[in-house]
Amino acid sequence: MFFYLSKIGWFFLQPSNSLVLLAVVSGLLLAAGWRRAGGWLFGLSIAGLVICGFSPLGHLLVLPLEERFPPWEQGSGPPPDGIIVLGGSFDTAVSGARGIVALNEAAERLTAFAELARRYPQAKLVFTGGAGQILFDREKEADIAGRLFAGLGLEPDRVLLEDRSKNTWQNALYTKDLVDPAPGERWLVVTTAWHMPRSIGCFRAAGFDVDAYPVDYRTRGRSDLWRPFSAVSEGLRRVDTATREWIGLVAYRLTGRTPALLPAPRSQE
Repeated sequence: MFFYLSKIGWFFLQPSNSLVLLAVVSGLLLAAGWRRAGGWLFGLSIAGLVICGFSPLGHLLVLPLEERFPPWEQGSGPPPDGIIVLGGSFDTAVSGARGIVALNEAAERLTAFAELARRYPQAKLVFTGGAGQILFDREKEADIAGRLFAGLGLEPDRVLLEDRSKNTWQNALYTKDLVDPAPGERWLVVTTAWHMPRSIGCFRAAGFDVDAYPVDYRTRGRSDLWRPFSAVSEGLRRVDTATREWIGLVAYRLTGRTPALLPAPRSQE
């Protein structure tokens, strides 16, 4: 139920959708003769589209998430016993319809995972991701990942594929059940930097202590706090992405899926 509510609710809470719906409502009010209310709402929707589309607001929302966990340093401890990569890097609709491996903008998760697998040949490998959409999913991400990894030369029996999870909480829960980590083992979690706080929080709540390996950064750092977007579509997409993650953090905290609103490295707690 939580999965379906989150997907449906997000359709209406997504800033870009909300602003367009606001413009539609303003048009209906104007057509009905409510000129003052319709005019105000129309102006508010246009102002919101301009601010979200061109201003650095998207950078401002994403940066605290990306900066929460520092890049993983090789040699800072013993080599990892296992490496986990979270799903979210495949276009499952296109992959299923065309029978190919179609990647999206989060593909760096997979390239980093493949590089770590080569660097640490003794480490256990796990991909976690099932069908994460209500509509249009024709394949599970784990099935597509299996084909990709085989094409990259990873031995099929070396990579465990977890295909039941539909969200980040289930990624953590089902992966723990799958690998049954032993006390003292060191595991890395590879995912997009802005998604790392919620991911680490879920693994901690599931009782699986892991280290963060953030990749797929969307900002250059604090200098982007002053950099506007050159296209409205880019700014809106960044605001949508960041807003979704912040809402996810709040929802996961309220439902006990993370131990803190914004999980941090152990050294900062």
